[in-house]
Amino acid sequence: MVRYDGLSEFVAARGPALLRSAFLLTGDRHLAEDLVQAALVKLAPRWRRVAAGGDPESYVRKILYHEHLNWWKRRGRHVHPSADPPEPAGHPDIADRAVRTILLGQALGRLTAKQRAMIVLRFYEDRSETETARLLGCSVGTVKSQTHRALARLRALEPGLADLLTDTEIPEVAR
Repeated sequence: MVRYDGLSEFVAARGPALLRSAFLLTGDRHLAEDLVQAALVKLAPRWRRVAAGGDPESYVRKILYHEHLNWWKRRGRHVHPSADPPEPAGHPDIADRAVRTILLGQALGRLTAKQRAMIVLRFYEDRSETETARLLGCSVGTVKSQTHRALARLRALEPGLADLLTDTEIPEVAR
């Protein structure tokens, strides 16, 4: 048991945050749970060394993002069902926000795995370009260009959201 000292505490404390990120990457709760579990299985044999390094969350997140990209490559792009957004009802601001959230979620589901990872890291997790590059194992220039392309694709997929999607921020509805 000494080999895994602190692992269960880490999972209890950081598991929900990892699951939220995985859900944003996969768009599906069950796939997100599988993704987190796969990342933790890869972490477990290295736990003592990773924990001694002082930043196990960064390490497991890197595994999470790479595992997601590997799944996508092996299985092909996961197609999310596209449903028409519900008709706005009630207070127009709340209804408008709900519709925008649904539209943005559907558009995120149609991005490539790498583009989606860029959006999740840069805007949902508020990571810097340097942190994103480190986590994904690419250059800062790649992060900039892929983020720009992902935002352009989101604008093209959902033209009604184009006014919200800038190269520097994703609106709160995506969070």
